[in-house]
Amino acid sequence: MNQISDTPPSEDAPPPRPRRSRLLVLLPLVAFLALAALFYGRLFSGDPSRVPSALIGRQAPAIDLPALEGLAREGQPVPGLTSAALKGEVTVLNVFASWCVPCRDEHPFLVELSKMPGFRLVGLNYKDDADNARRFLGRFGNPYAAVGVDANGRTAIDWGVYGVPETFVIGKDGRIAYKYIGPIDAQGLKDRLLPQIESARTAGP
Repeated sequence: MNQISDTPPSEDAPPPRPRRSRLLVLLPLVAFLALAALFYGRLFSGDPSRVPSALIGRQAPAIDLPALEGLAREGQPVPGLTSAALKGEVTVLNVFASWCVPCRDEHPFLVELSKMPGFRLVGLNYKDDADNARRFLGRFGNPYAAVGVDANGRTAIDWGVYGVPETFVIGKDGRIAYKYIGPIDAQGLKDRLLPQIESARTAGP
């Protein structure tokens, strides 16, 4: 049989902690986890290739990049990239690197694109080793009329590049008309990039 003790509780024993105070302590942690889940859900939802660019409709940022040494096309040295070369005709600028796996996936479509008339295709070689870049273009073909070497990535930052590959359509007036994020594929070439190029070609001065 259990006995009830007549000994009063010790005055030194701490009083039991209220449950409400524990909940208040946990509330900031719960709120943080909820906000983190919401942030990551928004970040990775939707189509990242349709992220708008703040540069659309503006003059293309200044560019003055040296050529990729030793690169030739049809027996002629391939020049680098300058701002002056981006005016007067529609230009498609593709940001690529030999170490970029998606760049290899999209390259056949760039080769196909380079055979179409009415515009020119140029390349921005991003943070790449020169020998590797030459081998890349030698193996898969060089679709570019010009290639500028962005060794430190500074120019790509000025152009708001999120990552390689990315492709810009630049109008005759030197303004950025469209930005294609991610590797070009057959559907993207047909449904998105080519219509934007044609729109830039037929745009007025």
